[in-house]
Amino acid sequence: MNERYETTLSLHIDGEWIGTGDRQTHDVVNPATGDVLGVLPMATADDLDRALDASARGYRIWRAKTADERGAVLTIAARLLRERADRIATIATLEQGKPFAEAKGELAYTAALIDWYAAEAKRVYGRVLQRPAGSRSVVVKEPVGPAVAFCPWNFPILNPARKIAPALAAGCSMIVKPPEEAPGSAIEVVRCFIDAGLPNGVLGMVFGVPDTVSRHLISSPIIRKISFTGSVPVGKHLMKLAADGMKRTTMELGGHSPVLIFDDCDFEKTVPMLAAAKFRNAGQVCVSPTRFYVQEGIYERFAKAFVERVDKINLGSGMDAATNMGPLANPRRPDAIEAMVADATKAGARLATGGERSGGDGFFYRPTVLLDVPLEARIMNDEPFGPVAMMRPFKTLDDAVEQANRLPYGLAAYCFTENGRRQLLLGDAIESGMIGINTVGMSAVDAPFGGVKDSGHGSEDGPEGLDVFLVTKAIHQA
Repeated sequence: MNERYETTLSLHIDGEWIGTGDRQTHDVVNPATGDVLGVLPMATADDLDRALDASARGYRIWRAKTADERGAVLTIAARLLRERADRIATIATLEQGKPFAEAKGELAYTAALIDWYAAEAKRVYGRVLQRPAGSRSVVVKEPVGPAVAFCPWNFPILNPARKIAPALAAGCSMIVKPPEEAPGSAIEVVRCFIDAGLPNGVLGMVFGVPDTVSRHLISSPIIRKISFTGSVPVGKHLMKLAADGMKRTTMELGGHSPVLIFDDCDFEKTVPMLAAAKFRNAGQVCVSPTRFYVQEGIYERFAKAFVERVDKINLGSGMDAATNMGPLANPRRPDAIEAMVADATKAGARLATGGERSGGDGFFYRPTVLLDVPLEARIMNDEPFGPVAMMRPFKTLDDAVEQANRLPYGLAAYCFTENGRRQLLLGDAIESGMIGINTVGMSAVDAPFGGVKDSGHGSEDGPEGLDVFLVTKAIHQA
């Protein structure tokens, strides 16, 4: 398998790929080894102004294209992504750490999502209202205008495309700022869109100090829409910046997903399903199952079986075919997880497995399971975003729902029970944007992905992901 980091780290502004020059730079590091993979240019204020000007011009060109023309470009971009799959997945694994097979799966989903929006571009419908003879009122949907997107590092292939594809399908231009920690795979995703035939200025890409870039772009009157995926505090900060210009926002923020496991669950399916889902991408997933509430009759049995599965996880480089879980994405994450686990054990939690760093110069942390975790432990209240599962027993359905809804987060929740009536009650009672009942699958190209409460507002994917890049206009004729 080719393990080279085959990408050129660049900005993309007004159709031009721009290298370091005399700009400040950021080292991109392989989290499995600590080695520097490449040097990323950081945008200057002049670069950002140029990107904004190009986005304004690109928007006028792109919104004039027909839905068929826009969809054709997206279709080609999806094809190019598939043709370049092995190289782009390798880049993602080397810079982010996830196993190569997971990166390939992420890319396949991304290509399918782009294809879906290529078709959905043709289904932006309005309506005609009943009026007296000789007059008419119509409702139409139009692109909101130039948009800016800020993406995290945990899914460096999917996250940019999840924002770019619906924006382009709607007729918007976009400036995207992918993460500095994992820029190469995002660069290659943008390259697929550019190579598919986008006019200059329609899609720009910049990197830089996040607060500096976000303040500069959001303050511009050119930008009419902000899409952000990341932490709750940063999302609230960006919303305050957007409010000054009355700019629309989509916020896909943090989660702390509860998992309610009842004593009538399909035990033999539930344990391996949840063990795999919890430690996918080393737990660095916003919808990762995290707070496990297990009905007391099966609590000890479930914990024992779950730990046995976790102990079989092979920790290592994502480029090793035998690896089930790679390193954490940057040196901040092991520090954060270590502190949370120490706080939980000090508060009285039982450490069932893991709980320590592993492996040389990389950012590895062993898959960890904590039992009987007190509710006051920090890890039960703040999103860990790492390879830790916390378990507590519960007695009744009401107890479980109370715990599921206890926190201000509301992104994803999971329930495992074979009782159909209970499934309906849980679907109604749990405060979450997405609920999985006997499944851990939360993403589908035709379904909305988003949360409630502090986990944000608006949705990505599905027709809802297109709607957030559209505005509604009523035209009355007499």
